[in-house]
Amino acid sequence: MHSEPQPDAAAPAPAKRNTLYLQVLAGIVVGGVLGYARPEWGVQLRPLGDAFVSLVKMLIGPLIFATVVVGLAGMGDLKRVGRVGFKALFYFEVVTTLALAIGLVVANTIRPGAGFHVDVKTLDTAGVARYGSAAQQMNWVDFLLHIIPKTFFSAFAEGEILQVLLLAILFGLALGRLGEHGRPVLNLLNDVARVFFGIVGLVVRVAPFAAGGAMAYTIGQYGVGSLRRLGELMACVYLTCAVFIVIVLGGIARLAGFSLWKVIKYIREELLLVLGTSSSESALPGLMEKMERIGCTRSVVGIVVPSGYSFNLDGTCIYLTMAALFLAQATDTPLGLGQQLALLGMLLFTSKGAAGVTGSGFIVLGATLQMTGTVPWQSMVLILGVDRFMSEARAITNFIGNSVATLVVAKWDNAFDATKAGEILARSKPIEQQTAESGEGLNRR
Repeated sequence: MHSEPQPDAAAPAPAKRNTLYLQVLAGIVVGGVLGYARPEWGVQLRPLGDAFVSLVKMLIGPLIFATVVVGLAGMGDLKRVGRVGFKALFYFEVVTTLALAIGLVVANTIRPGAGFHVDVKTLDTAGVARYGSAAQQMNWVDFLLHIIPKTFFSAFAEGEILQVLLLAILFGLALGRLGEHGRPVLNLLNDVARVFFGIVGLVVRVAPFAAGGAMAYTIGQYGVGSLRRLGELMACVYLTCAVFIVIVLGGIARLAGFSLWKVIKYIREELLLVLGTSSSESALPGLMEKMERIGCTRSVVGIVVPSGYSFNLDGTCIYLTMAALFLAQATDTPLGLGQQLALLGMLLFTSKGAAGVTGSGFIVLGATLQMTGTVPWQSMVLILGVDRFMSEARAITNFIGNSVATLVVAKWDNAFDATKAGEILARSKPIEQQTAESGEGLNRR
């Protein structure tokens, strides 16, 4: 068991995948128009988006487990696992720090909250009360302990990505040490992974309806009127995320030897799913599949992608710093350079605790404001109405950031087929057709 198995993950039929991104885009447009023209109808379509995200989340645990176990069992090297994990965490910390710093600079330069002059005592904080109570319960020690599941199966039942990843690493390393005795289990898990990727192929066929329903709900529930009231903050967040993607992630991609634009084009279907559902988890299975197809080894994909969903939240980091400074400016709370750096340092830790928490961005923001005590956390009610609209920017930036991270770490660890990746990114044919024509899967190490 010294070489990684090379099964081809089952993929949706080419005819469906070729036009999926156009179908999803059409769904988003139709949903947005419907939500604007008939808000009451749009609100009622929320179950479409929620059901799709739930279907995908149902598959994430088994997919991660099977993928990581097969990859690690074939690798069979504890030192290499640690090396990949260390490189990934180092990359995550550097890039997320850059994201926090950029958000800080932009918020100080544009000052989107200046001129509001809000008196906190006059605010109705009932809408953010639950976020405040949840924020009080957050701490770093509890987050680390939460990574350990109560039982082996509870991690899957509760859909905790980091818990499943921990179990998969332990299981994969133990299976690898069995040698040929573990081969039947390895082959079984390999086939299980193919089945689950096949289920993903079936589920994504309803993605256009899910994206349309989710967008209709967002516009119908919150309305475009709220965008005008806090439009400057939203514009700053979207602009900063775009600058971060183009300059920072684009620069990292160029240094690593590949084109960010080609990568974005390659994952465009998954990006539209993220845009429509405001959830990067909805495209996690597709990202894992495509990162393998483009030339990253299964073991690296299995470690970097799930951990990146917890620790590499570039878009969330940008949002947190900009939202915190916006609230300080809106409430006329003075923040000196030292206080802003202290806030940034606190966000370096609290942003990592956003993993697996519903409304994580808002909860982390509340926790940070309460810990620092410089900006009144009750002022969060000011941005509650537009938080949903900013979640798309956060989710898309997070998703692109994790795509780049996977490619960079794989290449950094010599676990990347650059020739195959170059061929795939250069061609205009669908990825499934390329694989069929080649007659074999990627050359995985």
